[in-house]
This record gives sequence, C-alpha cells and structure tokens, in this order.
Amino acid sequence: MKKYKVVFHIDEGTNARAELVFNNIENLIADVGQEDVEIELVSNSEGVRIFLGTPGQHASRIETLAAKGVRLVACANSLRKLGFAPDSLFNHVEVVSSGVSELVKKQTDGWAYIRP
Repeated sequence: MKKYKVVFHIDEGTNARAELVFNNIENLIADVGQEDVEIELVSNSEGVRIFLGTPGQHASRIETLAAKGVRLVACANSLRKLGFAPDSLFNHVEVVSSGVSELVKKQTDGWAYIRP
C-alpha cells in the first residue's frame, strides 16, 4: 500500500488552533493507519508556543503524537524572536533553522500540505 506523507503547519499559539491540528492529525492516522502515513507537524511564529515544555493542556497530546511517530518541529527563527530557548520545548520537539524552509522542502519532496 502507498505510504502517505503529510506536513501539517501551525502558526498560531491558541489552544483552539492546537486542538484542531492535533485532532486533524489523529483523525488522519485513524483513517489511513499509522503504518501507512508519515506525518510532520511544523510550528513557526506564535505556533511554537504549543511546544513549550510546561505541564499543561498539550503535554499528553504531544506525547501521544510522538509515540505514534509524528515528527514535531519548531522554527529556530520564531523561538529566537519570541525569546524562547530551544531547551524550553518538550523533549520530542526538534528545532529546525527555519519553519518556512522546512515547509518548502517537504512540499518540494511531494508531501501534502495541511494548515487547519
């Protein structure tokens, strides 16, 4: 079976937007199967706030997604601009030099782009 490749994008730090993107990812996994999809969630701008490693509303969702193989990515430029250190993020979150560049690379490689 074909393996789908999907990059989700979040650039807002609101709880409502975070829940929407988390639900979209979990619904996709439930529909096509965890083994048939490769998913990356790229955050930039205010969206990096959802990955701040403080116990709270998003901690269990992020743990669940990471356990399902979702790659979680934060933009270094956004972290720097907002004054957050990379070590303030959840352990499962990777930092890339530019969220926009990450999105461009994924789309150039044929990944589907979703911005809920």
